[in-house]
Amino acid sequence: MHATSEQAATLIWEALRQGTALAALPADCRPGTREQGYAVQACLAGLAGLDTVGWKIAATSLVGQRHIGVAGPLAGRILSGFVHGDGAVVSLEGNRMRVAEPEFGFFFGRDLPPRPDPYPVAVVLDAVQRVVPVIEAPNSRFADFAHAGEAQLIADLACAGHFLVGGETGARWRELDFPDHPVRGLVTHGGATVAQRDGTGAAVLGDPRVALAWLVNELSSLGITLRAGQFASTGTCMPPLEVQAGDTALADFGALGQVSVRFCR
Repeated sequence: MHATSEQAATLIWEALRQGTALAALPADCRPGTREQGYAVQACLAGLAGLDTVGWKIAATSLVGQRHIGVAGPLAGRILSGFVHGDGAVVSLEGNRMRVAEPEFGFFFGRDLPPRPDPYPVAVVLDAVQRVVPVIEAPNSRFADFAHAGEAQLIADLACAGHFLVGGETGARWRELDFPDHPVRGLVTHGGATVAQRDGTGAAVLGDPRVALAWLVNELSSLGITLRAGQFASTGTCMPPLEVQAGDTALADFGALGQVSVRFCR
């Protein structure tokens, strides 16, 4: 474990645990490249004593990339303790983003280890066991996450927050038209609708299956295996839904089912 990566990971983990914000990592441990950012991620998981149960993709649209000032997608670890079932209650304390993002969740049935050549989409999909609806409530440990830069954002788990994972419906997901698959996001407060948005899989790098292959190949280039039992949340299907304490957010993925979350302080 590199000393500077460990120092950066310690600061991020403490901010995450305490709900506090960092202006920036100190210059002597601040990652300057994507690779250094991913090294901090790996240290963070070890320091926290948590398992990597999945992976997320941040900034899968041009709008999202512009919002956080990056040129392309970012991969982030999803740690045990931050994954919940449908209908769970999640606290917004310390959350600076305060949004809900409906996403496709792909669960893997076998390992995809690093290899010299890129994995084609078809090979990646062959390793997928099931697809379920997911809501991410992302967060950043940086006060000004829009200007933190991609290396620091990667170190910060690519703004990973809490993940609400829906159940399997038995839908024949391999036959779905993912780019055109409709997704509806709904926010209610006290039973009244306060926000509603519609999206499709095309918002996710044009096709969430393409985004999934990007993730596998990004990890492969770093010498990381995407393991059986892990899942990938491929990025929001619509502009994020703003939420506050007391709101309930629901994502309706049609044949793939629904998932919801209730937010508290």
